This record gives sequence, C-alpha cells and structure tokens, in this order.
Amino acid sequence: MKLKKVMAVAMAATMVVSLAGCGSKADAPAADGDTATEAGDAETEDTADDAGTEDAAADGLISYSDLKLGEDLTDLTATITLFNHRTDLQNADMPNKQWDEYLADFNQMYPNITVEVTTDTDYAESALLRLQGGDWGDIMMIPAVDAADLSTYFLSYGDLETLQNEVRFADQWSYDGQVYGIPSTGTAQGVVYNKKVFEEAGVTELPKTPDEFIAALKAIKDKFGDEVVPLYTNYAAGWTMGAWDAYIGGTATGDPAFQNQKMLHMSNPFADQGNGAGVYNVYKILYDAVAQGLTEDDYTTTDWEGCKGMINSGKIGCMVLGSWAFPQMRDAGENGDDIGYFSFPITVDGKQYASAGPDYNFGINVNADETNQQASLIFVKWMTEKSGFSYNEGGLPISLSDNNYPDVYSAFDGIEMVANEPSVAGEEDLLNNLNADSELNFNAGGDAKVQAIIEHAANGDMSYDDIIAEWNQKWTDAQATEGVEITE
Repeated sequence: MKLKKVMAVAMAATMVVSLAGCGSKADAPAADGDTATEAGDAETEDTADDAGTEDAAADGLISYSDLKLGEDLTDLTATITLFNHRTDLQNADMPNKQWDEYLADFNQMYPNITVEVTTDTDYAESALLRLQGGDWGDIMMIPAVDAADLSTYFLSYGDLETLQNEVRFADQWSYDGQVYGIPSTGTAQGVVYNKKVFEEAGVTELPKTPDEFIAALKAIKDKFGDEVVPLYTNYAAGWTMGAWDAYIGGTATGDPAFQNQKMLHMSNPFADQGNGAGVYNVYKILYDAVAQGLTEDDYTTTDWEGCKGMINSGKIGCMVLGSWAFPQMRDAGENGDDIGYFSFPITVDGKQYASAGPDYNFGINVNADETNQQASLIFVKWMTEKSGFSYNEGGLPISLSDNNYPDVYSAFDGIEMVANEPSVAGEEDLLNNLNADSELNFNAGGDAKVQAIIEHAANGDMSYDDIIAEWNQKWTDAQATEGVEITE
C-alpha cells in the first residue's frame, strides 16, 4: 500500500464510507457509502500472496458459485471468527435479530462450524490496526483498501464475470477480474424521517428539491419551536458525516458513471450547475439548514445512540442516512409506525434518482488455513442466501434470485435506483489517489470535510461558495499531481 494512503488514513482517524452504512456504526463503519478505510503496513512488501490471485476453486476449495448450501460439506468441522461493526447485533436489548440467533439458524444446516463473532464500537480504526497486524481472524468486513491490495489480504470468491450474475454489487471489491468481497446487504440512499412530525407541521408532500426540503424543515421549526429538531446532523459521531458523500453520484446526477469515472476527469466538479442538482446541492442542503437554525442548538453534543429514540418519539424530524438506519430508528421505541424513509431531495431534469450500492462486504482471510477458508465461504454464502439478513435490516437483497424488498422502500415508487459503475480499466486506484492527494476523501471516510461545513455554517465565518471553491482547488491540484487529463 502506498505511503500516502496510510497517511490519509491516519489523518481521517476513522475513515468511514458507506454508501451504505451499518447497524451501529459509530459503533461502527457505512459503502460508497459508509466503509471503514484500512491500509496495509507501508513498510511491508507490496507483493500479493499467490493464493489471493486465484479463485477459491483453484485452491482446492468448493468455490462460492459451485457451493450448494445444505448439500455440500454439511459435516465440515471448523471454528472460524467474524470481525465486524454490528455491535447492535450483540445487544439483547435491541429488537433486531441478534448474531446468536443467526448463528443458531446457521448451525441447523452446518452444526459443526462454530462462528465466533467479535464486534467493535470503533471498527474503522480497530480494523485498520488488525489488518496491519494480520491478526484479524477468518472473516472481516472489508475496509477501504486500495483495489490493487485486495489479493494481499483477501481470498478471491471467483471471477467477476460469473459472480455478477449471482450477486448484486459484485464489482465493488473486484480487481483484475476477481471478486474479493460479497456484500452483507445493499442500501439505497435517502432520508429517514418521522411521518407524524412532518404531517403535523403541514408537510403533506415529500420534498423533491433542496428548496422544498428547507421549506419542510422551516415548517417543522415554525410548528414545534425548540421541541423538535427539524434536521439532526449527528455531528459528534463523526462517521455519520461521511454518509452525505453517498449522495453525490446517482442521487445527485442520475449518472451511474459520474462518481468513479467522470468526476475524476472533470474541471471543478463541485461547482454550482445552476439546476438544483449535482454535488454542489448535496452539501448545500446541510450548510443552509445549519445556517438557518434548522438543526440542533449545539452540534457538538449530538448523540448517535440517543437520536434513535428521539426520532422515534418525535423529537427529531429527519436525518440524512442510508436505508440501513431505518430499522434502527423504527425499533428504537413504541412509535415504529411513525418512521418512514424517502428519497434524497434532489431532482434531475424532472426525475428523482436514488444511489444504491452495497454496505460492508465480507472478506475472507487469504492467509487462513484451507479448512477455515472453506467454512468461511459456506458461512458467507449462507448469510447471503439463507439468513434473511438483508430483509431483516431493511436492505436490498444481495442474491440476484431474491427480489423480496422490505417496506422501507414503499416511498420509492417511480424513483430510479442507480448503482455506481466501477472505474475504467487502468484507473482502479485513481479515485483513491485523488482522495488522498486532496484530503477530501469522498466515500472514503470524508467526515472531516462535512463536519467543517457544519462548523462554518454555524460560525458564519466561511460562505458555502468559498468552501466549494476550496474543494475545487484541492481537486484540481490533485488532478495535476496525478497527471489526470481533463475531459469534462
């Protein structure tokens, strides 16, 4: 891994992306969305383990594609470990299905495979340290490593050409035609809200544009005063700020090639396009809401765990988070029926889009012994096809044979979901490089830049246009450093 990537991680502290986010992320990770950034030791060899460049079948294992659950290897005996961010799935007080319940179900099919689950409330930083030390076990949720380094750490599940016909979002953690990650679930990006608060404030139609959204927040403020926070920022958690990055691709542009391809070659990609869409308007919503007093009084005192009960009880109007957050807010109190989810308020040429993509991906340790690798492959495929995990978590199903979508997406009728296309061949690491050079870290733990928006809006010491001008200059400088040709 390149030294500047390690430095970028150190500066970000908890590089959490996620398009998608996770259960108790602050507690946790976020995907394109919401994913913790990891790095290998800058001093270690950059040579990939030979085993990592081959698929599982080539290593003498039954591959992901060939594995028949409930038929193959039902007598396999192994003890494997899973390191992940879902601390809420180890909390008996939480209403969602817990890890021990999933494992009990798994053991009905594979009784001799023991899965030991370890979670961490600061997964992003802890995963980085474990990845560097090599002591992370058999399965982990893949952090944002450089694509070229995937085979150094993780076993290939098989070739992309095959797997993209079996699982959704198979290309997120692929490199050189091999797939190194299977998504735990998929998410769409929108806004979680309290339907009763919106209705009592007179907001009868869900906002579709930035202006309509700000007007809805003002209506809540006018109706409830200080009793309800119209938009809760979750500033203090840090990783929650990176969730805003998930909207800059398909949601803001309707273009699946924008984020990983076009933005890399654009001149001033964050500038105002004058049409109410684009990257500019994603973050402007946040700046305007803070500047106009439509968020919490003191952003430094926000409470991630506490906000769940607050929105459930009607003390918060809405929060900008991936769909993974919906079940947590719904189940945090007695008013679950009041919690809803709608598409982020940007309209592109009269149509709304919603970015969709994977949450954290399961990665299998390339250096684990063959028995544990096989057991890990079995568990990951069971989680994907048999566990019901995606549905239980309000997510998009990962298996392409499953079209069982949860009720969270009931307000997405007529809204086109857009999955970001991967980088073009030869540019797999370019976004990472531009992120590191510019220190903007879009969808790579860029919470610091979003926190700065809140700080400047609250203090009134920097205009939004000045912030964007600074971003554009940093991006331009990074493009020059990387020798990027400007084509847009």
